[in-house]
Amino acid sequence: MTAHTVDPAEAGARCDVAIARLSGASRGAVALAIRAGDVKLNGHVPKPAMPVAAGDVLEYAIAVPEPLEAKAEAIALDVVYEDDAILVVDKAAGMVTHPAHGARDGTLVNALLAHTRSLPGDPLRAGLVHRLDRDTSGLLVVAKTADALAALGKAMMRRRIERTYLGLVTGTPEHAKGTIDGALGRDPHNRMRHALRADGKPAVTHYEVREKMREASDLVFRLETGRTHQIRVHLAALGHPIVNDPVYGRVDPRLDLPGQALHAWRLAFEHPVTGEALAFEADPPADYVAAREILRAE
Repeated sequence: MTAHTVDPAEAGARCDVAIARLSGASRGAVALAIRAGDVKLNGHVPKPAMPVAAGDVLEYAIAVPEPLEAKAEAIALDVVYEDDAILVVDKAAGMVTHPAHGARDGTLVNALLAHTRSLPGDPLRAGLVHRLDRDTSGLLVVAKTADALAALGKAMMRRRIERTYLGLVTGTPEHAKGTIDGALGRDPHNRMRHALRADGKPAVTHYEVREKMREASDLVFRLETGRTHQIRVHLAALGHPIVNDPVYGRVDPRLDLPGQALHAWRLAFEHPVTGEALAFEADPPADYVAAREILRAE
């Protein structure tokens, strides 16, 4: 086992968080190691949430994960548009956008590398200008050249890429139209979640109610910023979480959805080479439409 004495700067952290930072392992891997007795705090197996204090001795034996690598995989892609510089794809719900320790293969990037063979940028996020959560379906633009990636990255920073989403939410917002302006950051109590934080990054979501139902509503969202989980956190904070959201709301057993009912519906931007105005739209997938019909029938 590796041993480490907690210093004052580390004091107060949860035991599982401290071990994850020291070992480089995920919180999930640390939780498994604790259950297996492979983590000790002052000679005893601790509870994951137990805080550590300066002078405590942590011992752990956790296998270091293999380095991440993005490899080409022959996975079907729904290509909406493609030329020499870019392609626009309609990502299926349930597909992770790029490799991470929880999803090493089967991602959109794996499929893109098989489709195009070579993409610019970070190898694990090759060609990506933006991303979607695993269970959010819809449109993404991908750069095929370094120049296109740089130009689209600048356009994203300058808020010149218009992204419009459809989402089913619980209940109906008080106002038919509105703007949610709330900075977002990592939830200090749960690293899998994000939350409104005064010290977070600025985040602005505009919404409009398309249809009211008895216990839910169909909304349109337009993003000014693209923070992780932005729509999901903002709507939960408004008191109307996205339907079937397992992280910020609740799972509805009546609905055959992989996760939250959220779809990247429209995408508009200037072509990074020609300057031509481009706009694309993708209908929501069948499971989203079926969920909407169930909620309408209530």
